[in-house]
Amino acid sequence: MSWFESLILGLVQGLTEFLPVSSSAHLRLTAAFSGWEDPGAAFTAITQIGTEAAVLIYFRKDIGRIISAWTRSLTNKALRSDPDARMGWLVIVGSIPIGVLGVTLKDQIEGPFRDLRITATMLIGMGIVLGVADRLAARDESGGKHRAPKQRKALEDLGVRDGLIYGVCQAMALIPGVSRSGATISGGLFMGYKREAAARYSFLLAIPAVLASGVFELKDATEGGHVSWGPTIFATIIAFGVGYAVIAWFMKFISTRSFMPFVYYRIALGVAVIVLVSAGVLSPHAGESGG
Repeated sequence: MSWFESLILGLVQGLTEFLPVSSSAHLRLTAAFSGWEDPGAAFTAITQIGTEAAVLIYFRKDIGRIISAWTRSLTNKALRSDPDARMGWLVIVGSIPIGVLGVTLKDQIEGPFRDLRITATMLIGMGIVLGVADRLAARDESGGKHRAPKQRKALEDLGVRDGLIYGVCQAMALIPGVSRSGATISGGLFMGYKREAAARYSFLLAIPAVLASGVFELKDATEGGHVSWGPTIFATIIAFGVGYAVIAWFMKFISTRSFMPFVYYRIALGVAVIVLVSAGVLSPHAGESGG
């Protein structure tokens, strides 16, 4: 991987990680459209450490409170009803599905799931799901001619069942094209949570999964020696800086705007990829090693 490729891919990772458009799909498609080799699941996981570092800094106060309350609740039963302590447990519970499936489906994630036809299908399918979830949320918020606005749930209402459902939604993002934030936010909206609450828990829930995946891939890459370390670290730093700016913008955006622009974009991009693959302009395995 060249330094120019790592610059572009780092920008793409930072720009798309927190938006409901799938960063793994965009890394895959950027390489395919540019005629570059597929950066691979290892590159994606390692550069996500950069964007996750942006989450740690942006939500540092929330995370500090959660870790402190959760740690103290281990020895103090009275603190176990504290919202921050509960959130610590719920993040752990919600991380179980992606942890189990990530290990179980590792070979598929690094192989068959990276087929561009699957990526395009997931872009369109999850785009439609996000669109429906967004419309339901908008209907609740605005009410109607014969219906009063419906109060949506806040993070304080989150329980174990909803936490696990969020976790299953997050695990779907193991397939490029789904989008971690898109899947978890959609799940949250369907369960009746406010947009900001769904997005906030989505970002907090991603921390253990992304960091664990990144460390796991770092270990494999170090032992296997199949990663271009200089460009990969450079891309990770770029992803961190851009990702931080995107989080700040996105949290403000969703407080007043709908997700429909992302829905239209996902569907248009997915259709374009299917057309290009069907016309033979783009190989479904473009950029893959040996493919």
